[in-house]
Amino acid sequence: MASLLYVCVRPEIGAADAEHASFRRALGVDVVDRLDLLQTPLHIERLRGYRGIVVGGSPFNVSDTVKTAEQLRVEADLRTLADAAMAAEVAVFFTCFSIGVVTRMLGGEVVTDTPEPASATVIDTTAAGAADPVFGPSGSALTVFTAHKESAASTPPGAVLLATNEACPVQAYRVGTHLYAAQFHPEPTPRDFADRMTFYRTTGYFDPDEFDAVQQQVLAASVTEGAALLRRFAETFA
Repeated sequence: MASLLYVCVRPEIGAADAEHASFRRALGVDVVDRLDLLQTPLHIERLRGYRGIVVGGSPFNVSDTVKTAEQLRVEADLRTLADAAMAAEVAVFFTCFSIGVVTRMLGGEVVTDTPEPASATVIDTTAAGAADPVFGPSGSALTVFTAHKESAASTPPGAVLLATNEACPVQAYRVGTHLYAAQFHPEPTPRDFADRMTFYRTTGYFDPDEFDAVQQQVLAASVTEGAALLRRFAETFA
């Protein structure tokens, strides 16, 4: 068994396979185990022995008014995973869709009025972020990839805000010592993110007629600190 686990919540197999590879590269290890929640329900016993868990993105939204039984089960499994992290049983780094699951679980509000298109954006670390072992070494600002339709309205109860920006005030937070949640995608390189766009060309993250232009902007971006965050996350809980 590897020491790190990637939890997949993407229905698109090609995108999920590529995301797994992105996390493996970003974490700097050859082997990262994979658990696909769309295929295999979570059994908490399986988490024993992992020093860190990373949760990938998804086209799901917690604010969806109509949800499939599959999505509801995935959300329940992510809440179980968050419970384990808050109890310091395992360290978990939630990203994208799953920060919404955790936010609602904590009693926070998830809204759709602060979306960000598929793009590279600058986020600022807070004072708490500067003192955090994972975010602090990145300095006062870092460039990351975003693509989301919903986000937390404010830092949820019990969480500590680590990163923010004007477009989306809640970019990352920590709960206790073992739960990290980020609205952005820390794992992809520009090439990874540009390739991922092809799976979501008509799903509302960007104007499909502007696909080529947006993809070129993504490829021209300089984004390195996301991978550094993930490596420090793994090292912190080694």
